[in-house]
Amino acid sequence: MTSAASWAALLCGMPHPAWVVAVEGRRVVAANAAAGALFGCAAEALAGQQAESLVSSPEDQAWWGADGTLGSLLSDTVVATAGGQVLHVSRSIGLLPGVGDAPAYALVVICDRSAEHRAENQREALLAELQATLEATADGILVTDAAGRMTACNRQFAEIWGLPPELLQRDDDVGVHAWLLRSVTDYSTYTTRLQALRETPLAVATDQLTLHSGRIIERVTRPLMRRGRSQGRVWSFRDLTERIAVEARIEALVRQDTLTELPNRAALADSVAEASAAARRDGSTYAFVLVDIDRFGQINESLGHDVGDTVLRTLTQRLQGCLRGGDQLSRLGGDQFVVLVRPADAAAAEAAARRILNVVAQPCSVDGASFTLTCSIGISLAPSQGTRIDELVRNAEAALRTVKAAGRAHFGLHQARAEGDRRLNMQLDHAMRQALVSGRFRLQYQPQVDLRDGRVVGAEALLRWRDPEMGDISPARFIPVAEDSGFIVAIGDWVLSQAVRQAALWQQRGHAVPIAINVSALQFKQPQFVDRVASVLAVSGVPAELLELELTESILVHNADEALHRLHALKRLGVRMSIDDFGTGYSSLAYLKRFPIGKLKIDRSFVSGLPGDESDVGIVRAILQMARALGMKVIGEGVETELQRQFLQAEGCDEFQGWLYAPALDPLSFEQRLVQAQAALPPPVVAPRMRLVR
Repeated sequence: MTSAASWAALLCGMPHPAWVVAVEGRRVVAANAAAGALFGCAAEALAGQQAESLVSSPEDQAWWGADGTLGSLLSDTVVATAGGQVLHVSRSIGLLPGVGDAPAYALVVICDRSAEHRAENQREALLAELQATLEATADGILVTDAAGRMTACNRQFAEIWGLPPELLQRDDDVGVHAWLLRSVTDYSTYTTRLQALRETPLAVATDQLTLHSGRIIERVTRPLMRRGRSQGRVWSFRDLTERIAVEARIEALVRQDTLTELPNRAALADSVAEASAAARRDGSTYAFVLVDIDRFGQINESLGHDVGDTVLRTLTQRLQGCLRGGDQLSRLGGDQFVVLVRPADAAAAEAAARRILNVVAQPCSVDGASFTLTCSIGISLAPSQGTRIDELVRNAEAALRTVKAAGRAHFGLHQARAEGDRRLNMQLDHAMRQALVSGRFRLQYQPQVDLRDGRVVGAEALLRWRDPEMGDISPARFIPVAEDSGFIVAIGDWVLSQAVRQAALWQQRGHAVPIAINVSALQFKQPQFVDRVASVLAVSGVPAELLELELTESILVHNADEALHRLHALKRLGVRMSIDDFGTGYSSLAYLKRFPIGKLKIDRSFVSGLPGDESDVGIVRAILQMARALGMKVIGEGVETELQRQFLQAEGCDEFQGWLYAPALDPLSFEQRLVQAQAALPPPVVAPRMRLVR
């Protein structure tokens, strides 16, 4: 029998913990130092211990219980160290050959696999994390080896490509690749790109694929590197279908009118740029036709915006129905549409405009309300009248304004001269506003003379303007521009305050001279006009009878009831009122009879032909007879000859003004002329009248 010392010598050279166990009795007979270190004791201390107490797994206990008849044992198990640490080990038990038939001893060897076990656990945890990450991402992921075989994928990959589950379950690489190839719409490009990636294994690539299912996929691939060498590829597939659809919808909203679904101004600008580029290439022309629905605001105000929207959609359908194949309809905004007529000259543009006028004028019926619409159309021709949308809109709007001023329901082509006039008017309007702030306006006063005795009985305040760059500018030039822009209200207010201030100065010097000022229709319509007149008179202390307001005939016929109310309010202040340029407007006896007007002013156009022009003679006599019947005074303006004065005097006209007596004078010259005239007159036979209005 082998001694314990012999077994110890045998075990001493073994690097791993090992011990020899006597099969009969199952007790340790020898152990090496590594075993002692494992269990925290000297190797000799292990001798005599039960084999099952050192490694006590059920498997070990079963083996020892069979007295070694089970043959060799090799498996993984755990061992508790003396310090309480649990080690993962690989344990082997083998029978040692003996002298007789039955082996008397068994060798137990322990190999510590704790480090490997930890590494394996870490790998499993990492793989679990990676798999969870793959499954959590919205992208489809596919990993292939260097030969193109699938090594991993997630469920999203299968879902995006619509892969049948059985292909993945049986790891059918060939079937999967064939399925991908059949799924793309562009077979040739797909295979070409795959071949290019095989030839350049380190390439990183991104592209888009369109599938027969309708999906649009972004494909990103990069090499799978290991130790500096490519070991395969990682493929990422992202479904862009919904995002592209949303982007397309957003783009459509940005470039499409939501109500009519027509191209909007942004899309129209691109179409204009495209048409202008084509015109530069081939010399073609096209027309920019601006369609404005006349008085569309009345639809919204009377029937509501819902009905207005319905009408706009109806008009859209009508306009689309009358266009040629190459024409494009857009909605510029509000009740304005634009038709790009391509190709087109002036004749083709006019033909398109006539078609549009006809379809718009067809009767409409919405929610039981029937009505007829018209439209006005402005046309600019490109590229001669513009190549950008802002130029074409501006020129078409200029033509549109001309059409509306002429009565609407028609079309007109842009005229460059009219556009030039509008630009000059803009410059003039700006200069006027600067002139008022800078004090460049001034008033001159033209005497008004009594035809019976030659006395100066009043003055008309006339506005004058000298610009430092443009020189003297005639009122006939700048007054219409001021009326069109609305600036006439500010100018009229300035004239009112300046004229009343001058009347106050003359009154202080002993000259009670009534001053007449022109009042525009827009100024007269201002809600606070009467209050403004009363305030100016109160501040100056001038008697109201020294202020005369010259009104136009249009004031009397537009909103006559409101005008009558305002005129009576002025009458109660004591202000004189007259009608300027009488006979050139739309006066009627019915209005004149109702209004508190004290004087009619015969326009210079009727005075200039006196006494030779029979027509002028008849008109002047009719005015004088009508004035006498209504109890009004009459003054003739623009009297330049003695024959004109004598005719007016003989016919019973009360007063005159004009160059025959004096032009418009500055305040000092007027006062000097007034003093000279008073000194030359004989003493009056009767007391002078203080009021000119009966």
